[in-house]
Amino acid sequence: MAPARRRGTIATALLTLLLTAAGCGPVADLKPEDLPVGYDSLDGKLKVWPARGTLAGDPTATAEVTEAVRRWRSPEDDRAHLSSSGILWSGEVDGEPVALVAADVPGEGASWLLQLGRDGDRYAVRRASEYTDPGYLVYADVLPVRSDAGRRYLTSARVERLLGPDGRPLAVADGLSEPVDVPACRAVGVTATLRATATLPQGRAADRLLDLGTATTDPRYPLVRDETGSGGQALTGLDTCLLAGRDGPFGSVPRRIGDRDAPASVPESWPLAELTERALGPVAPDGRHAGRLTRLVWRTGHGEMSAVRYRAPGGGEQILSRADRSNPLQAYVLPVPGHPLVVLTWQADLDAPLAVPPGTPRLVDRPGLVVVPQAADRQTFRLTGSGKTYQRSVGGR
Repeated sequence: MAPARRRGTIATALLTLLLTAAGCGPVADLKPEDLPVGYDSLDGKLKVWPARGTLAGDPTATAEVTEAVRRWRSPEDDRAHLSSSGILWSGEVDGEPVALVAADVPGEGASWLLQLGRDGDRYAVRRASEYTDPGYLVYADVLPVRSDAGRRYLTSARVERLLGPDGRPLAVADGLSEPVDVPACRAVGVTATLRATATLPQGRAADRLLDLGTATTDPRYPLVRDETGSGGQALTGLDTCLLAGRDGPFGSVPRRIGDRDAPASVPESWPLAELTERALGPVAPDGRHAGRLTRLVWRTGHGEMSAVRYRAPGGGEQILSRADRSNPLQAYVLPVPGHPLVVLTWQADLDAPLAVPPGTPRLVDRPGLVVVPQAADRQTFRLTGSGKTYQRSVGGR
């Protein structure tokens, strides 16, 4: 399997390597009703998530954090399983008590990162992000933390050095980094150097992540894996709040639970890794002035998704389509003001003609790509080849 799928593939190996030495699960040296402090995951002899923070050994703080997590519910009203969860960090941040909890939510088969703070005389969950990557939260090495002074990052014991968005090393004390100036709606890169361990005998010089910005709303997890750096290039200059919106590529495919949409949950189109961009070529929506058309592709917890982006000539407005699941024939609507477009793509080596509604002008027509104006009525497109026909319909304006 390709190295770019590291989190999904290594998670399986870690089930054997990380959790065999002392059993699977968090540290269990407290009262049964309390959340464990730290997490009993081992990489060889290295404890990946030891108990850290100045309040990690404070039984009163642990009991109060436990009670807050016991009260918390996910958007689907599921609760955390306390014995398989763990307090990764408990101490003071910017003069205020903060706790970070890796919460196991069996009802959803998911891991959540809960950030707690004081609310009057008790702790309360302030942030709750679902870690939708296939693999547990405790197998990640860098976790996002919100603070008044800026973004911070909690690092595992595998992290030897952490570089901020400017490429400079960040000071890390007791696993928690100094504050970083991360924009609200811009993606920035964070890179960890991982020490040599049983699962990574050579270590890892550059474990790259993208932070999608501090305006990312719960329960969307803001860190995206960027092994090759292609994601950082693809998102340069893009508004991540627009990307994450209900009509944006990352937020436009709602999560389905059973036979209903779950709008409060993480969208199925939310990115995990392998974000790339490929040029499709010029297109002139008005028939005169050509802009640039590109295709974004990324991996999610529900498979591959893609979208198209139109950049107006002269560095003008950028228009994004909604996400489309991976299909033999991809169909995207680009809401270019005054000249909405339908973009259809397929594998160029598929020797098949694309049928469009009669009288529809083709602004771009080449193997693997057709661009037409969006009509007022519903349009249906058919790709026929190798004995199969693929059909996509697009609603009217």
